[in-house]
Amino acid sequence: MAKPRSTDLQILLASLSKGEKRYVTLELQKLGDNLKIQSLFEAYTTHHLSNEDEILAIYPHIKPEQFSNLKAHLYHRTLQFLRDFHLSHSKDIQLRECIDHAQLLLNRGLHQQCTKALAKAKRLASQNDNLELNLEILKLQKQVFAQGIGAESQQKVNDIIQEAQDITQKISNINLLSNIQVRLNHWYVKKGFVRQETYSAEIDQYIQEHLPTLDEESLSFHERLQLYEVYVTYYLFTQNFTDAFRYAQRWANLFEEQPEFIPLQPMAYIRGLHKLMITQQRLYRYQEFLETMQRLREVDQIPSLKLNENLRAMLFKYTTIHELNAYFLTGSFREGTELVARKAQELNQFVDQLGKHATITFYYKIACMYFGASEYRKASFWLQKIINEQQINLREDIHCFARILNLISHYEQGNTDLIEYLIKSTYRFLLLRDDLHQYQTYILSFLKNLSSGTTEPELIKRFDTLHQQLLTLINSPYEKRAFIYFDIISWLESKTSKRSVEEVIQEKAYRRMHAMKPEPALNLS
Repeated sequence: MAKPRSTDLQILLASLSKGEKRYVTLELQKLGDNLKIQSLFEAYTTHHLSNEDEILAIYPHIKPEQFSNLKAHLYHRTLQFLRDFHLSHSKDIQLRECIDHAQLLLNRGLHQQCTKALAKAKRLASQNDNLELNLEILKLQKQVFAQGIGAESQQKVNDIIQEAQDITQKISNINLLSNIQVRLNHWYVKKGFVRQETYSAEIDQYIQEHLPTLDEESLSFHERLQLYEVYVTYYLFTQNFTDAFRYAQRWANLFEEQPEFIPLQPMAYIRGLHKLMITQQRLYRYQEFLETMQRLREVDQIPSLKLNENLRAMLFKYTTIHELNAYFLTGSFREGTELVARKAQELNQFVDQLGKHATITFYYKIACMYFGASEYRKASFWLQKIINEQQINLREDIHCFARILNLISHYEQGNTDLIEYLIKSTYRFLLLRDDLHQYQTYILSFLKNLSSGTTEPELIKRFDTLHQQLLTLINSPYEKRAFIYFDIISWLESKTSKRSVEEVIQEKAYRRMHAMKPEPALNLS
């Protein structure tokens, strides 16, 4: 029995719900004479002890030399009990159990009983649309046929062969599409949105070479789901929000048309709503955004859906992100900072489950929210969390723009003594990341040439010059993407018009949301 790492048991036990803890406690008690295992479980879950010496002091019947083996035993026992606990709720676990039973019966030569178990498994697999396990069932059926039991008809043999071929083709399509999806997601998590022509060409070539031509209408649920996810990821990656919206709608509608798949694929359903809301935000479809938000909030009320810790963390992540995005859409940054204050404790609770990518995204959105509310010191605090992050190969784009926004935040705070140092540091970082574009060059040059002796009329003139320079980049296919990370145009307009950035963005947001043809969003998210 492989031994888990020393912290794995503590993390596993800490993740248990009250119901799960109660079930594991009862099952351990049924073991009777295994008092040491029960004591160790109690130490971790009831007394919340983590120090080995403390546990040994409180439970002297546990010997130091037994500790490692007891932890390994409790770890594996807990996983077994969790499987049993969730058996009645998880169709996949039930299906695997049926297949295991069929394999055991086949090994004992009980072919008729094996055939019955496989028939039950087949029904479950059909309900779940679980292609991989369905193929496992067909393999066992062919093993029964191979032994000549029952003298199956030629038609039955032909049917099972054809079914195996059909399922194999579907699995092959899904694997191919999922490979493309994983590759695109890896590129996005590493670099963010495509902002260079060579990089864009590389992505386009990859898609042309690897994405097969498929008849969408003939595809199964899971094939269509995987296909839509590939298209949404690709179009978001390349900033084609209109086509991303079109496929995100198909993704969400797929579940609306076949709601029985929501409890079977809850993560895919939640992720689909999340992607749809991203596209609605970018296209300023505000009313639709709010309607989809309501659907996301009601996920935990679906009667047949049982939430686990992973799903709860995912729902927290996406609902919080889009609650923030709702304030970005309307430019209501001061109200948004109140949400940030309320969510800070929950964010700390879920930070380990969210992962670095989501955490960095949260930090940047929070910083932008404070910047929009003109709370520049707090903006710098959250930006510094990104800048201090050691894993800079994750979302390189956010790392780059965090440094630009941090520079502007310090300018707003009047920290002119820091500006020169920060400009040099930012220059070095952007050059090393090969991410110094015209957008950044204009901003860095503007900040570099500021001095404490600059008069207000001259300062207004320089703001206007930078504003005109940046406006020339808005229609550039690669430079314009920079404005998605930070709406510097509105910040400059706030300077020249002597208004708050929040007021300027609110005015623009109102016009966009009431326009007949919504334009892509330029906001602080």
